[in-house]
Amino acid sequence: MRGILNLVRWKNLLLIALVQLLIKYAFLESFGVDFGLSTLQISILVIATVCIAAAGNVINDIYDVETDFVNNPDKLIVGKFISEKTAYNVFIVLNVIGVGLGYYLSQSVGRIGFFSIFVVISALLYVYASYLKPAFLIGNIIISALVALSIIVVGIFEILPIITTENRQTLFTFFKIILDYALFAFIINLIREIAKDIEDIDGDYKAGMRTLPIVIGRERAGNILFILTLIPLFAVSYYTINSLYKNQVAVIYFLVLIIAPLLYISIKSFNAKTKNDYHHISNVLKLVMLFGMLSLLIYLPILR
Repeated sequence: MRGILNLVRWKNLLLIALVQLLIKYAFLESFGVDFGLSTLQISILVIATVCIAAAGNVINDIYDVETDFVNNPDKLIVGKFISEKTAYNVFIVLNVIGVGLGYYLSQSVGRIGFFSIFVVISALLYVYASYLKPAFLIGNIIISALVALSIIVVGIFEILPIITTENRQTLFTFFKIILDYALFAFIINLIREIAKDIEDIDGDYKAGMRTLPIVIGRERAGNILFILTLIPLFAVSYYTINSLYKNQVAVIYFLVLIIAPLLYISIKSFNAKTKNDYHHISNVLKLVMLFGMLSLLIYLPILR
């Protein structure tokens, strides 16, 4: 059982579920607007998303056995604790549950076309693991876009089915804020993917992959990583100065838990040399992502 939990990356799945529930209950519901999904329906959306994401983690591990044997031998699961056949069966079951729940949910909100979202995500996760992960930057961009989509999908199901001429402007404002969070998740995850590629360059090279550091070299990739870290740092700083300055608690939260870690990451990436340096950067980026999503609990009074 422990092997299965590690295989599906249960901590990452908890973060996905937490973010989706925060958007629903800490953000949308706090405004008193009657949005699209009931408690049962948002639960189904969370379970469907988590199952498909878990399936993506499983197929990724199956195809990563060779690189993990070099990069992370202590964390190798498939072939060590779980057979490849069992891993494939888990992958299939999780996909069937996720896509099936997605179909049911799309029908229940009267937008059967939304079902295609779950099919596309499931297919892209498989294509990413089996074909696109070794490609130059394409895999990084796709997986980061899928992380962002796990946030946007809440807005799609909550907001789009109930839009009318009268509430269009208000609901689009809510949807735009959700898109802002999705963009934040995209850039943070993209930076983390590149940091992981630099960290795992040795195993990736032996597996014949064409990641950014392999194609342009570790040093140039490190320079690009540093430049990318400046984007969320300046963007969040600008937002804090221009939109949150009236709320002292929100300003302190953003300064201490988001801006300060982003500044630290920028400095660390500028000086990073070793595998451990990039592993550390990746872990701090996880915390930035978490605190970024938890900020939904802090700044809502400003938006009212």
